[in-house]
Amino acid sequence: MTDPMEEFVSGIRDAAARRGLRPGTDEARVRKWQRGIKPNKESQIYIAEALGWPADIVRADDWPNWLPLTADGVVPLGPHNSVPALREAMRTAMDRRTFFTISGATLSALAADWAADPTSALAQARDGKPIGEDFVAFLENTTQQLASHATEQRQHTATLLDAHLSTVTELLEHGRYAPALGLRLHTLAASLSQTVAWHRFDLDRHTHASQNWIAGLYNAHAAGDHDMGAGLLGDLAYQAAWRTDHTTAANILNYALTRAQNPAARCLLQLRLARTLAAQGDRSERRAVLRALAAAEKHLGDAGADRPAWCAWVSEADLAVDSGQALLDLGDIGCAHRLITEGEGLLPPARDKTRGVFLAYRAASYLDLKEPEPAAAAATESLLLARRIGAPRCVQLVDDLLPASSTTRTPRAFRNSSSLLPHSRKGRIR
Repeated sequence: MTDPMEEFVSGIRDAAARRGLRPGTDEARVRKWQRGIKPNKESQIYIAEALGWPADIVRADDWPNWLPLTADGVVPLGPHNSVPALREAMRTAMDRRTFFTISGATLSALAADWAADPTSALAQARDGKPIGEDFVAFLENTTQQLASHATEQRQHTATLLDAHLSTVTELLEHGRYAPALGLRLHTLAASLSQTVAWHRFDLDRHTHASQNWIAGLYNAHAAGDHDMGAGLLGDLAYQAAWRTDHTTAANILNYALTRAQNPAARCLLQLRLARTLAAQGDRSERRAVLRALAAAEKHLGDAGADRPAWCAWVSEADLAVDSGQALLDLGDIGCAHRLITEGEGLLPPARDKTRGVFLAYRAASYLDLKEPEPAAAAATESLLLARRIGAPRCVQLVDDLLPASSTTRTPRAFRNSSSLLPHSRKGRIR
């Protein structure tokens, strides 16, 4: 099979050759473009033609905004598209789609379709080689083992998870299996897609993360698992909020809540809704934020041991810290600080990535209290932990605190706590 990157580079060279030119474009140069280096006008024209678009769509001064939002769009939700969605996510990992993002309007429309669309019968399995139940059980067990490693070790599992997801996709597309086994395969594909998406999100590979969450959504839908579908929409909403698109995040979460049933699932969705409403900075949303927090608290109280695996971890610690962060965004600094500190103390030792995030929250609350010394200590601890577990997104949390420290007498340890350029933390969900 042709490597998509090689195909893309070849398309650029062909576009130049049609003009009697020989560009020096290679894979290394394409990767520079993907990392933010702006190609010149001629290269942009070659890119357009290599992607199958006419040269006259190029606006060289508006790179990369002239690029269509996705190469092929988001495939429609439906019984025949769970495997195509998986394939789209795999292609996104390797090829030209890394140039693209998915618009908030597209994601909101997808969430609306999911909320309204009844679960359809599974697509007919292919007449391929039969799949044994023992092999599917092996994939399920090894996937669970990979997901259960200590946080610090999960940074080493990405390749194995990708291989598992590729295998499950091949089985769904080409295998022969009974309907019950098909449900298990779709559920496994949804779970793997969700895990892979979080890996990519933590590495700031947002397009790939989006496509994997979407692929997971389609497979959860195929399996008739509305709670898991709601959770995958909740992840897309979290990503939108992280990128300060709170309108999209709130839209998606409201659609997700229409079908989520499990109390733990509803608790997590309500917490995320409270966070994204508070982060908008609109004090008129205060009552809506408090309603969402009260609903989350009630749902957590109703949640028993029977929880979906993807939200089994939701706890009093998450309720306290997310409530505190929402209140911090609303300006209730004293109460926010108390809740964030309380939540961090409740967190179990196994959740190191979450601990790093909570430490960043605590640093932010200290900064808002004009206490830079404890802020420096919390930020430094968060940064060291994030680097140890291989989570650049968590490193960014500390980096986002730097502008807030400029109004105080900032300790050296805090000034030196990140090697990245500072960005505004206003409106950012952490």
